[in-house]
Amino acid sequence: MSPRPKKIRNCQGRFCGRAFKPTGTPLTELKKIELHRDEMEALRLCDGEGMTQEEAGRCMGVSRGTIQRIITVARKKTATAVTAGHALIFVDEDEASE
Repeated sequence: MSPRPKKIRNCQGRFCGRAFKPTGTPLTELKKIELHRDEMEALRLCDGEGMTQEEAGRCMGVSRGTIQRIITVARKKTATAVTAGHALIFVDEDEASE
């Protein structure tokens, strides 16, 4: 039995680049943590724009529960990267499978 196809998520935010890393260390020497487009959008809406998870879910076309799962993973990845000095690599879903 195949899993249900992933629902399309409306992501409108633009990335500020391809990666975010500590200064002074080349990207090749850092551990890389992938932050997917939907995770970045959930962070932008909930933490940047101050929306509730329900409002963010409506904007992205998914349920509040889905936003809660996405934002939990995104916050953990971001906190790990910032506190441990890792690089955040911004990827679209298409690029992640390559």
